Amino acid sequence: MPAPSQVAIDDTRAWLERAVIGLNLCPFAKGVHVKGQVHYAVSHATTSQALLHDLEFELKQLLALDASERDTTLLILSEGLADFLDFNDFLAEADQALVDLALDGILQIAPLHPLFQFAGTSDDDITNYTNRSPYPTLHLLREDSIDRAVAAFPDAESIYEVNMQTMERLGVEGWVALGVGRSGGDPVASPEIELPATAPHGSKNA
Repeated sequence: MPAPSQVAIDDTRAWLERAVIGLNLCPFAKGVHVKGQVHYAVSHATTSQALLHDLEFELKQLLALDASERDTTLLILSEGLADFLDFNDFLAEADQALVDLALDGILQIAPLHPLFQFAGTSDDDITNYTNRSPYPTLHLLREDSIDRAVAAFPDAESIYEVNMQTMERLGVEGWVALGVGRSGGDPVASPEIELPATAPHGSKNA
């Protein structure tokens, strides 16, 4: 059964507060969250065409508003692309949408998924959890905001290494204890299919 929009938003906000901000996985997240500049949108699309329509709408909405009002958007997929391979395949269409809208270099899309897997890792590798959100999610970001955040952070390149250390100390049991899964769902669901070792967006630089 698809999650109601508010449930999906509440679950995602809890994940942002407890995991992303709580574990400091993204040092830039707390500022925009506290200022109310994170927009949560839910897509109930079940086809790529419908999802592209929702994605293009949210991209345009983000660009139409000043960053002080809406700095970033989390587009939560409540029904579609539960399979990570399907989600990963869709990312090429999402990137093409940026090109078609002449937004490449202005906005970017970062992937988050309950079964996210970096290239070269096993599906149960704890480091994958840095990108594991309660629902398949497209994170829409402003390139200018990313540049400013990186410039303000003295050692941005160390974030990945620090995150890996954080996750290894936490472990799966620690992650489960955060309570950042779907309401009534399994926060550490494992893929039912064997994922390949590499995937277009499954890189250590994601």
